[in-house]
Amino acid sequence: MGDIIKIKENREFQNIYRKGRYAVSRALAMYMLPNYSQINRIGITASKKYGKSVKRNRIKRLILESYRSIQDNLKTGYDFVIVARKTDGSIEPDFHTIYKELNYLAKKLNILIRK
Repeated sequence: MGDIIKIKENREFQNIYRKGRYAVSRALAMYMLPNYSQINRIGITASKKYGKSVKRNRIKRLILESYRSIQDNLKTGYDFVIVARKTDGSIEPDFHTIYKELNYLAKKLNILIRK
């Protein structure tokens, strides 16, 4: 595919939370809403509960990188919001964990293209 288009407006996030479908896994929650265009847009968020800014920014980078590697396998025409969830705190999720959970959530929401 190509570039990743990010959602930045708070009201767009709120709209996706309100009207969208969602699925949760241990470390992530994924909300999706059809946007009736040929592109996918993504918003990534981690609340202050997650940790200090260094920790929040790291998890957001990992989520973005994982999304980048699966975006070609996703159906188009959706807005996604991916939320980093507070885990029990014992271990930080690594790239591989996030990647697996994103795949799992995409499968659960039925947006994975069967190859």
